[in-house]
Amino acid sequence: MYRYMLLARKVDEKMWLLNRAGKLPFVVSCQGQEATQIGAAYALDRQKDWLCPYYRDLGMVLLFGQTARDQMLSAFAKKDDPNSGGRQMPNHFGDRRYRILSGSSPVTTQMLHAVGIAYAGKVTGEDHVVLTSCGEGSSNQGDWHEALNFAGVHDLPVVFLVENNMYAISVPLSKQLAGENVAARGQGYGMPGIRVDGNDVFQVYEVMKQAVERARKGEGPTLIEAVSYRLTPHSSDDDDLTYRTKEEIEEAKKRDGLFVLETYLDEHQLWTADEKEALSKAIDTEITEAIKFAEAADHPNPEDLSKHVYAG
Repeated sequence: MYRYMLLARKVDEKMWLLNRAGKLPFVVSCQGQEATQIGAAYALDRQKDWLCPYYRDLGMVLLFGQTARDQMLSAFAKKDDPNSGGRQMPNHFGDRRYRILSGSSPVTTQMLHAVGIAYAGKVTGEDHVVLTSCGEGSSNQGDWHEALNFAGVHDLPVVFLVENNMYAISVPLSKQLAGENVAARGQGYGMPGIRVDGNDVFQVYEVMKQAVERARKGEGPTLIEAVSYRLTPHSSDDDDLTYRTKEEIEEAKKRDGLFVLETYLDEHQLWTADEKEALSKAIDTEITEAIKFAEAADHPNPEDLSKHVYAG
């Protein structure tokens, strides 16, 4: 779990540096939400379950099989980008190899797609569970409510994960929800609603595992709200200090899930200082090689611009 969380963090950090150096046009970050993503995805069966992630879910897609090289090919919009062949914005994940459904830029549409996959599996008798995720701001969209209602009515094997990072771009939680609790909405759609510390990878894994087992037994969907904090601006085009303070961000870093798990490993003597350093260096090397490969890779062919857009 720690390796994938650290890989996601370091890939993300490197993309920010490349953006500031003028090499990447746009970055949207997962920093601060890795514990939620890895804890949730770890509870799935990566051989048959499906992901319908949202644009911050770098940790999930890495765990399901994508690599640092895949992320850099996508960020540089190269021909061999597995998500879209260089057509989409960064972090619009989609990979048939790993049952990651292609995401769309309008937020929350993936919730309905997830319900469709879950319904199809129930009709055909396939034993798969679908995990779909979004930010807490998305839980105020109509698509979100339609998806939960349909899943609840039909007892579908889907888990709705809301990654509450406290801000919908610049809008704080207090101005998004009257009750400030997304999990409570589950009751209205006939499913359990569970609120969990999104900075604790073990807590997220535990509640997600229970939800997956429940779905696989035919007992229906679950809504999970994992509360963490977005450590970066909304995107590389956002100035977050116009709506929050440096002090608030620094305070949140003390509860960062990566730091929490690292402290746990230290306190329980589950690794040595040398093992910790070796892991960090290995990931740095992996990312450096991925960047070199992606920068040298071929651009998409201009004549393929409309490929997959119109019926062939």
